Amino acid sequence: MSIFVIVGVIAVLLALVLLYFLKKPKIQEQYKVTQDIDPYKIGINEIDRMEDGKDFEMYLFRLFLCLGYGDAYKTQDTRDYGADLVFTDREGYRNVIQAKRYALSNPVGLSAVQEVYSCMRFYRAKKSIVITSSKYTSSCEKLASFNGVKLLDRNDLIEMIELFKEQQHSKVKDIIEAEPYLSLDSWDDYRNKDKIVKKDRKAEKLVASGN
Repeated sequence: MSIFVIVGVIAVLLALVLLYFLKKPKIQEQYKVTQDIDPYKIGINEIDRMEDGKDFEMYLFRLFLCLGYGDAYKTQDTRDYGADLVFTDREGYRNVIQAKRYALSNPVGLSAVQEVYSCMRFYRAKKSIVITSSKYTSSCEKLASFNGVKLLDRNDLIEMIELFKEQQHSKVKDIIEAEPYLSLDSWDDYRNKDKIVKKDRKAEKLVASGN
């Protein structure tokens, strides 16, 4: 066999191997198993290993269906206007949910409350909820308390998971549908306490001068 034939055979083999690896589907890493999510098989450890927020959203969607919220649905991934899930509770009120799968070291901030509250009118919802695998910043909690946005943190989520696996679905619903914490402070009390309002001296001079 000539050297040219040997080189040709090797070249063909290399081409076949390269084609095989190019066509071979990539193995998904971490816990990206959106199409196979079973709420009964998932705990907080699996949630922590999820690759991104989409799997967490799908988990919550499947969880709500298993809880008996028949009209629960997941919004589209883009242009969701601030809601990841929408469902109707046992009293007949439509709720919007924003899901935040964050690490415990990364608390959820103001934007979550701002987004989920602002989308309520678009979805014609009466209530809004944020659910996270982490915790919330103090400013996030304060804004939520003034706007009636319910915050469910990591501890709430763990309790929901445990009760769900024990088939205590009504207790899980009680956690989800419980009334949010509401601040009873008035705007004047809030302003005087934190001194967040600053006068614009330049603007006052313009008003006084009539300009």
